[in-house]
Amino acid sequence: MDRIDKKLLNLLQEDASRTNAQLADEVGLAPSSCLRRIRRLEASGLILRTVAILDPAKSGKGLRVIIAVELARHDEPSRRRFLELAARQPAVVQAYGVTGQTDVILMLRVADMDEVTALCELLFGEGSNVTRYYTMVVNKTAKETTAIPL
Repeated sequence: MDRIDKKLLNLLQEDASRTNAQLADEVGLAPSSCLRRIRRLEASGLILRTVAILDPAKSGKGLRVIIAVELARHDEPSRRRFLELAARQPAVVQAYGVTGQTDVILMLRVADMDEVTALCELLFGEGSNVTRYYTMVVNKTAKETTAIPL
């Protein structure tokens, strides 16, 4: 990956709706060369997909909740089963297996606390592999980005 690839990737992360002609102009390439580079970056798997980022409040999912989960059984199959169950829930926008005192971190985007309660009953109810969980409602966002610094 050279300097031009990095510049293209930064521009695409900032706003992927730019036309190929606009991108080519900004990086100083002919449009055909620019398109070849982008296709190569896609084919290599560096660009996973192109998406639209929605305004959470306008989409009706303005409440962000973080849940730290401690599992009863820490073996890999038990952890994987819990993560797979969590990942299937539409409200869960990010799910991470982590190290330390907590085993799993879940990031939710929901409409209201009723949605959080229903999800908690589903994931943490009787018979689950969950010892305890801590729910944190985000009341201030200082930074939120999908961009990876290059």
